[in-house]
Amino acid sequence: MPARKPAHALRKGWTTGACATAAAAAAFEALLTGRFPDPVRIVLPKGERPSFPLARATLENGAATAGIIKDAGDDPDVTHGAEVIVTVVKSAAGSGVAFRAGDGVGTVTRAGLPLAVGEPAINPGPRKMMEGVIRALAAEHDASADVTITVSIPGGQALAEKTLNGRLGIVGGLSILGTTGVVVPYSCASWISGIHSGIDVARAAGLTHVAGATGSTSEDAVQKMYDLPKIAMIDMGDFAGGMLKYLRKHPVPWLTIAGGFGKLCKLAQGALDLHAQRSRIDMNALATLFQEAGATAALAAKVPGANTALEVLGWSREHGIPLGDAVARRAREVALATLAGGIRVDVAVFDREGGLVGHVGP
Repeated sequence: MPARKPAHALRKGWTTGACATAAAAAAFEALLTGRFPDPVRIVLPKGERPSFPLARATLENGAATAGIIKDAGDDPDVTHGAEVIVTVVKSAAGSGVAFRAGDGVGTVTRAGLPLAVGEPAINPGPRKMMEGVIRALAAEHDASADVTITVSIPGGQALAEKTLNGRLGIVGGLSILGTTGVVVPYSCASWISGIHSGIDVARAAGLTHVAGATGSTSEDAVQKMYDLPKIAMIDMGDFAGGMLKYLRKHPVPWLTIAGGFGKLCKLAQGALDLHAQRSRIDMNALATLFQEAGATAALAAKVPGANTALEVLGWSREHGIPLGDAVARRAREVALATLAGGIRVDVAVFDREGGLVGHVGP
């Protein structure tokens, strides 16, 4: 899915994985030499060579600890400004590089993620980066690369409440993320990755019914409607296409799409990115659909001049015209075409108060 780019250039930032890697490099070098490099420079998977100033550096009792303040650039990242702290200690010969979750870093409790249950929520990409800097420094100093790395983020448990971690079964804090080490502002890659992870976890748990919702109101409403567990809820947001295309390759038996009237009007008209900057409601097409649903020609003729789609929904309710069902039906057709078969689909349309205003089942 294309990134959403504003008119002006935005500053890139660094992932928690990149910060943890730099902190690990600084701590291990201090463990080997007694000195912390400050700033510490690392090489990222695509060749970038950022430098990170240290926010803390302590060496005592055979343990070296370094901390780096995460700079997410201009991305609205909940971890921007958080301190990523890494402590490195030597471990038994032949044990390799081991990882531990410190304060504010979560632990995996459900299958379906790229980490085993019980593992610290330090993703494979950051693990590979950290292992790389440890092995490079060990080779440079003719030392053993057998170490234990503990990653902490003070306040991470509270920050994790603003993420999808709880739903994905990551408890106790944040995940250490990032495959490239670079945060690209407004790319929305992390949101789409969260959608994919949510589907993976639901499939691994053996769920046969999941629901993708455009927002919290529709999510709460559809969860109550079907009495679904939280793990079955996919935070689709504006990314209908990101969810549907992933489900096409990783299917579940039954998908419910839930959303507000305006968002699902866009889906009904073929938009797969429902954000206001990427798609708009075609009011002329909505007028045609309104008339097909039973509106008089005179009433339908008012639609292009309406302020919002919600105003049209109000007219449909006043006149007893099932416009919500018509929107749900068209949205379902778009979803089925994108999924290319094999999944049972229904669509539920809700108003701003969470009231059901349209529903089409399989």
